[in-house]
Amino acid sequence: MSSAPTHLPVTHEQRVTARRAVVASSIGNALEWFDIIVYSSLAVVISALFFESDSIGQVTGTLLTFGTFALSYLIRPLGALVLGSYADRHGRRPALTITIALMMLGTLIMLLAPTAAVIGPAAALLILLARLIQGFSAGGEFGTATAFLIENAPDKRAFYGSWQVATQGLAILMASGFGFALHTLLSHDALYSWGWRIPYLFGLLIGPVGLYIRLRMDETPDFRALQDERARAASSPSESTGTTTPPRPSLGRGPLAQTIVHSAGRWLTAAGVVGLASMSVYTILFMPTYSIQNFDLPSWAAYLGGVVAGAVTLVGSPFVGHLADRVGPARVMLVASAVGIVVVYPLFLWLVAAPTVATLTVVQAVLGVIMALYFGPMPALLTDMFPTQIRTTGMSVAYNLGVTVFGGFAPLVLAWLVSSTGSLTSPSIYYAAVAALSLVCLLIARKRFAVR
Repeated sequence: MSSAPTHLPVTHEQRVTARRAVVASSIGNALEWFDIIVYSSLAVVISALFFESDSIGQVTGTLLTFGTFALSYLIRPLGALVLGSYADRHGRRPALTITIALMMLGTLIMLLAPTAAVIGPAAALLILLARLIQGFSAGGEFGTATAFLIENAPDKRAFYGSWQVATQGLAILMASGFGFALHTLLSHDALYSWGWRIPYLFGLLIGPVGLYIRLRMDETPDFRALQDERARAASSPSESTGTTTPPRPSLGRGPLAQTIVHSAGRWLTAAGVVGLASMSVYTILFMPTYSIQNFDLPSWAAYLGGVVAGAVTLVGSPFVGHLADRVGPARVMLVASAVGIVVVYPLFLWLVAAPTVATLTVVQAVLGVIMALYFGPMPALLTDMFPTQIRTTGMSVAYNLGVTVFGGFAPLVLAWLVSSTGSLTSPSIYYAAVAALSLVCLLIARKRFAVR
């Protein structure tokens, strides 16, 4: 359903525009996900500072921390509806400037928030407010940035779309790098008093750079063509009067109505496809809390694995994008989901039997490989599932529904599974179930919506 690139020779100007789109999208997207991922990777610290008290233990505090993380995801579908519809009506570029500005506001609140020791329970409400703002912003980021990237691509759309995933790998790499550095270079008191704020200061400083670059980008060719089509339709003579009158609005013409009412099969299927991509990210992000609380490992151990997983995703995603351009995104993703189903339980079984830093690092690296193989081609596949006039709304709704159900609640579900069952391998069962669902939805997408 995408606007397929023509077979005309690609000009130098088109290549330059596509590369600028990668830079504009990457900086803002990396910032968006860096701020989100930092929260998860520093969950133990944030729990102690904002959610634990004399009457609340560590386990409950951790569940409240991840509960706030999950609640922020409930607002993401709202952000997807509002910002996605805005992007389909007014353009990808203005929507992208709004998402990064909102993310900077949420980051500022996180940076300046006083702890529970200073203002009591109100501290947790400030964290919730910051996460809700960031969740609303992130709700519109993926669909808009993906459309912006791929619609600016003259060819090799899976490759260009894979940079959306590569920058998430960069965010995991940076967030895990900060976690590793903070836990190894700072004392416990320094980390809990001021050190945990450093990543948020870093995010706030690079935000204006991404905002400036996005403001200087042009609108995408696909959206400009859609605007021209709308203008021609608006100025066409009326059959009855011969005058030029704008078309009357109808339920089916708005991108929101077209998506929710008339394309429910597409976004529901796409949301299921998103499941494994989101589950891979948040399983990796859950590992610091999982390893610190359940194994006698140093606090920096899981952050090292996060650095490796982030680097694998950052470097591997563009190569996977190249492969997907040749054989089709769905084929690559089907293989990745099958591999995930088969290997995840043995990985966790091995980690529980031999909980060393090396084992944990290898487990996270393998999860990073699966993430790159599955997530890398996904932006191109989702783009193919939605026509231009509802592309951003459709992708935003599908992606954020999938992320909310399978990602936002994943740390909370995984922590609850370990706590309630007492089985340290229980997270792998949930991961495999989500992978199986995504595999089925991929098969449906290939059959019903002709994605390759």
